[in-house]
Amino acid sequence: MTERILDYLRTRPSDGPRLVVDIDVVRDNYLAFAKAMPDTRVFYAVKANPAHEILELLAKLGSCFDCASIGEIEMVLAVGATADRISFGNTIKKERDIARAYERGVRLFAVDCESEVEKIARAAPGSKVFCRILCDGAGAEWPLSRKFGCQPEIAPRVLELAHRLGLVAHGLSFHVGSQQTNPKMWDEALASSAAIFRELAERGIQLSMVNLGGGFPTRYLRDIPKVQAYGQAIFDSLCKHFGNRIPETIIEPGRGMVGNAGIIESEVILVSKKSDDPSEPRWVYLDIGKFHGLAETIDEAIRYPIRTRHDGSEMGPCVIAGPTCDSVDVLYEKTPYLLPFSLEIGDKVLIEGTGAYTTTYSTECFNGMPGLRQIVI
Repeated sequence: MTERILDYLRTRPSDGPRLVVDIDVVRDNYLAFAKAMPDTRVFYAVKANPAHEILELLAKLGSCFDCASIGEIEMVLAVGATADRISFGNTIKKERDIARAYERGVRLFAVDCESEVEKIARAAPGSKVFCRILCDGAGAEWPLSRKFGCQPEIAPRVLELAHRLGLVAHGLSFHVGSQQTNPKMWDEALASSAAIFRELAERGIQLSMVNLGGGFPTRYLRDIPKVQAYGQAIFDSLCKHFGNRIPETIIEPGRGMVGNAGIIESEVILVSKKSDDPSEPRWVYLDIGKFHGLAETIDEAIRYPIRTRHDGSEMGPCVIAGPTCDSVDVLYEKTPYLLPFSLEIGDKVLIEGTGAYTTTYSTECFNGMPGLRQIVI
């Protein structure tokens, strides 16, 4: 919560939900990453929030960019970043999109299987590839599935094929899970990476890079370690597993770069009870829900801080739901959320930590409702 955002909300009333992002917080976050991990290049995960103002700022600061699609690549190029600062980090790519990225100068691609290597060899000859390995996401509040990555024992075969097909077997990547609250969770993946480096060196292939992925958290309801703790833990693991031959490293912060820079202002549409049973919680309906930006409340994984003008008064449990005619549009029910009893229809609420993965999850015209509006100040 910054004074700049609060001042903006006070002086510019709105009749619909909106996300306000303080660009100064993004700048501070980037500089904190750069200071905590000075020998590691930052590749901002564009999918977290691709606002033009954010991409433009980060490009000027010297950031590189992790892109998931040709559309994101075009956004990054449009703000003046050069193609050598772009990684096409999605392991699932159409061959024609690989070719389009290659035409625009991109030379760094993620893979996790031999078929993807073959596509890149055809569409982007001579490019660098890194192989994503599966990783235990224990400790992450938004764990990642097995959709991306291969078992570590497969990676040498994938990279050896890349080498044979004329690509540069550049390195490895992994992801320890989004909103990872344990700085030591990178250790096991780095141990696996070092073993793969050694195995490929014995085959005459010298890897040179480890992509440490994202996972760096933002603060929601609980305190999180400082970015310096992550930098130190990762450096210690690199030294332990690679000795004095530490490879080039990159990180892909998304949530940790922009999450705490944004606040959503929403309105209470309805406060109701489903029965006369006093033990039953109230239902609080907001004008924003799962389909218009708050998709990460699925399974109640991310619990956002919610502030109201009644904070400090008596609190009680609530079920919080969105406005759409879809029964899954319920944010918090399994673990009811404490909100003031005095909360009323028409009250504004502020949902903190929403600078990441909100606008990009927002549908357009579901139930005839517009997508989440974003203002960057």
